[in-house]
Amino acid sequence: MTFSIVARSGSAFGVAVASRFLAAGSVVPAADAAAGALATQAWANLAYRPQGLTMLRTGAAPAEVVAALTAADGVRAERQLGVVGPAGDGATYTGEECLPWAGGVVGDGYAIQGNILTGPEVVHAMEAAWLAGAGRPLADRLVAVLVAGDAAGGDRRGRQSAALHVVEPGRGFAGFGDVSHDLRVDDHPDPVAELGRLLGVHELLFGATEPAALLELTAELAAEVSARLTVLGHDSLDHWAGMENIEGRLVGGALDPVLLSHLRTVSDLAEGAAGD
Repeated sequence: MTFSIVARSGSAFGVAVASRFLAAGSVVPAADAAAGALATQAWANLAYRPQGLTMLRTGAAPAEVVAALTAADGVRAERQLGVVGPAGDGATYTGEECLPWAGGVVGDGYAIQGNILTGPEVVHAMEAAWLAGAGRPLADRLVAVLVAGDAAGGDRRGRQSAALHVVEPGRGFAGFGDVSHDLRVDDHPDPVAELGRLLGVHELLFGATEPAALLELTAELAAEVSARLTVLGHDSLDHWAGMENIEGRLVGGALDPVLLSHLRTVSDLAEGAAGD
């Protein structure tokens, strides 16, 4: 019912999943920033999530986690599982009674798996996209993997849901917790594309620009910002940014180019609407 990737990049772990199944993101992924991540699917066993993470926390390798979880499961023939840990290859398992096509591939820091797929080309396209994305942020890379799997055929029953879950130490909202991304599309005709859109919104609101890319707030740029704020009915950048939930991109004495681009877009739209 599903295709997914479980992966590691630096100190981050993540899971991305898509399926012709309602709210796959509520069932499939689990991750711990100090230990690893896993995906349980096909006839998903939700007990794998806490049990697998507990094993990873003790230092068990992904292959050991897969072996232990499936050995204790009387319905393992209908399960599918992917696991990554802090080092080495990921591990994947596909029970012999999973509906075809079903299978997976693994490599250093990743496990990709799927069932009820159009064919093995889906996981191979996903693996190629993962390898081609080296150097990109993990969340972007994981969504690109789903895009590749979807384009290759994906779930042969169609589309319904997709999700992205990423953890990294201290990268939670406002520095609290470790969950940097937790995005879900529960029921949508094109869930992978919608997940990509949500990731773009997430980056706008919660991303951060490298200091070297910040813009000097010159007199000319300050005048433009002031004029655009006037169009929007705001008297300060702080007030507007707070209303837009983009205050995390405010930088004293400089200007985030992403914030400026968003300001230009919404002020142009407002000015255009006022002229209609």
